[in-house]
Amino acid sequence: MEDTESTTAERKTGKDVIQEGDQVLMCSKPLHRFIQREPKSLGIVILICGCAELLMGFQLAGESVQTSCVIYIPFWQGALFLVCGNLSIYTEVHPSKKMVTVCLAMYVVSLLGIVVSTVFRIYCFTEYGYLTYMAKKYSGDTWAFKRMEQLFGIEGILFTSSLCVSGLLIFLCAVARLALKSTHTQVIVQRIPAPQSETSN
Repeated sequence: MEDTESTTAERKTGKDVIQEGDQVLMCSKPLHRFIQREPKSLGIVILICGCAELLMGFQLAGESVQTSCVIYIPFWQGALFLVCGNLSIYTEVHPSKKMVTVCLAMYVVSLLGIVVSTVFRIYCFTEYGYLTYMAKKYSGDTWAFKRMEQLFGIEGILFTSSLCVSGLLIFLCAVARLALKSTHTQVIVQRIPAPQSETSN
């Protein structure tokens, strides 16, 4: 009888500890795995790349030669990156199957946008190469040659960052797709440390 009473007391104590110091979340197991992949950290990286796209877009918009701003790539691609980054951060803080579905849809749209921007920027690179060759061989204008090199560098940085973001988006798409496959739910206990009481000397 004493053992039974002690076991019951331990169970009650355990429940009290969970209620006081822990936060109980109802979540599916694959959804929990999606959260464990830290989409918040990846979302911050995507946010930074989106800000870079927007800032460089204002610089490229004032150029007289053809840039990626002809079809406003830095602006709409930067906006897509910002939306994806914010959704990834929000989904880790407030996980739900609905939010993962929205994230997956935006990841796919952003990947399609990256494909369009990649093709157009490759075309811009060939155009810059031709203009640089003409400026160096025929005009002899050093300023025009350096200007084309600067444009090539800016577009190259944005091109590289978009490829890096595409890798992150593909990874997040795969994890999000796995998270949407299961409907099994389980209790996830998120431990929150209790505030330390001040001890009087």
